[in-house]
Amino acid sequence: MFTRIFTFAFGLFLFISNVSAQPAANTATPPTRIAIINSMAFSDEKAGITKFVSAVNTVNAPFVSVNTELTTMSTRLQTLGKEIETARDQLRKGVAVDEKSIQAKVDEAEKLERDIKFKQEDAKARYQKEYSKTVGPIMQAIGTGLQEYAKQKGFSLIFDASKDERGFLIAIGDDKVDVTKDFIAYYNARPAAPATKP
Repeated sequence: MFTRIFTFAFGLFLFISNVSAQPAANTATPPTRIAIINSMAFSDEKAGITKFVSAVNTVNAPFVSVNTELTTMSTRLQTLGKEIETARDQLRKGVAVDEKSIQAKVDEAEKLERDIKFKQEDAKARYQKEYSKTVGPIMQAIGTGLQEYAKQKGFSLIFDASKDERGFLIAIGDDKVDVTKDFIAYYNARPAAPATKP
């Protein structure tokens, strides 16, 4: 079933900042600073990155009616399935049932199934196109902001805990190294970037 919720994804499990400054020849190499961030928090309606949340909501809005229609169609399909199964059970028990009525429901269910699949695929394609156009540039800007943040804070590595399916990073992380809230505050406080010409 097509849904209006698309999860935020950077596509990178490990973020490595490009620190341009090299240590002086006669100085000790500073310790590597590592932090953890949870990019899933960027989409939080109340505490997330405002530009990202706003862009996702803008993309989602036109698809609310599509989701409602698909939900209604799916509910009807489930109802037909139950009615067909009940009628077939009655036939097996020798109860007289209008077979034409059963076939009409089977035909309706098959058409409904095809219509649902078409609408889902169409909506998904349109959604992905609009999401890429509207949200894509913001995701790139967040990536740039994360690089700037890492350099400013002196982090060499920032792991995205939301990409670790094994839970390893979450197990070793604590409040001192989780910079998610701090980065969101940092990014939200940045001035708006000048509009680029298409």
